[in-house]
Amino acid sequence: MKILGIGSRINHADYGKGVITNVSSKEYWVTFIEKGLETIAIDSEFEVIEAAENEVDTISFYDVEQSLLSILKKWNGLSEPVAIGDKWKGGKIILDPGQVGLASKEIPIDTFFHKIIMVRDRVRVMEQKINASNLEEIEKIELQQYITRIYGSLTTFNVLFKSQNDYFVGEKTK
Repeated sequence: MKILGIGSRINHADYGKGVITNVSSKEYWVTFIEKGLETIAIDSEFEVIEAAENEVDTISFYDVEQSLLSILKKWNGLSEPVAIGDKWKGGKIILDPGQVGLASKEIPIDTFFHKIIMVRDRVRVMEQKINASNLEEIEKIELQQYITRIYGSLTTFNVLFKSQNDYFVGEKTK
């Protein structure tokens, strides 16, 4: 199947006559006379009125942007956004000192949650770096056990997460 180039004129059963204004790897962006800008799959049914040469790469800016974001997340150790449980939104943590005469401290729970996520992401990056290192296999295993224990210590904070998929998981009891 030949990919049409920008400037090609088509007639679509649902949208009418239009001109291809952008091409991605999966779809045409077509400006239709009566329906305006629409995207249609490259393999969808339409009549070609006049084909223009495909002089452009079939990867759109959006495709490049998504690929770049994926690479940056992978190499930066950044995770997808993690949601706090709805019941905690806008809440606060109150730290009451055990000594008389000292003031309490209030921390927005969203700020505290963000710090927990940063710790989790940094432990994950450390884990990836250990696994990719030139350490002896036995050393990697020992360090992995420490990381697993760190996750286990952080399971206390699982109550804050909206989704169980984001929970910290430590060592399973045998």
